[in-house]
Amino acid sequence: MKQLLSIKNLFVNVEDKEILKGLNFEVNAGETHVIMGPNGAGKSSLMNAIFGNPKYQKTNGQIVFNDVDITNAKPDEIAKLGVFMSFQNPVSVEGISVFNFIKTAKSKLTNSPINYFDLKDEIDKYVLQLDMREELSKRDLNVGFSGGEKKKAEILQMLCLNPKLAILDETDSGLDVDAIKVVSKGVEMFKNDQNAVLIITHSSRILEHLKVDKVHILLNGKIVKTGDASLVDFVEKNGYAGFEGEN
Repeated sequence: MKQLLSIKNLFVNVEDKEILKGLNFEVNAGETHVIMGPNGAGKSSLMNAIFGNPKYQKTNGQIVFNDVDITNAKPDEIAKLGVFMSFQNPVSVEGISVFNFIKTAKSKLTNSPINYFDLKDEIDKYVLQLDMREELSKRDLNVGFSGGEKKKAEILQMLCLNPKLAILDETDSGLDVDAIKVVSKGVEMFKNDQNAVLIITHSSRILEHLKVDKVHILLNGKIVKTGDASLVDFVEKNGYAGFEGEN
């Protein structure tokens, strides 16, 4: 399998505080990976570091995506290479509909104009398959959206933009059971042998509906344990205390 993401000995500071402390892991095409850990472990810091958020200063290490060193790349450059990131708390943007947001993003990624009717057909197809409200794509991006609608809109963006790697940060946060099932279905629709998904979470709820290849336990800025989906059950029963002695 082709390696899509490789992170080696990554150290990251946020406001002069060291958050990631020599983190290592890899993601191959065709895989779904999960990073679990308690609040404050560094999960969201890792996501922001991968995507080039300048607030997260890389002091050592390397991030390689699809054979390209993106350690010091800018977010728009990383997106054009095929990385998609959803947010724990998506921002609201008045005056820009979900449809136009996707249309603009898709045009920027492909460097070509997007046919309105082709995109409308594509969005309508996904809205139907995911049992979303038809008017969702016509509304201003996340304005007045419920938590579930925001996450569904991000899954819709992911499907339309079709990245090589989708990073989902706490995408199940605050969702009810039905919304989690919709989000999980969207992830399964997206997945194929050529792309990968990285899910960052402190909960196991969304994982109940997905096939997971590897689970990584992140504590105090380091991946202390990697295993299969059975690690999720272990965490649910025992918490993270059992990993404190791992290195």
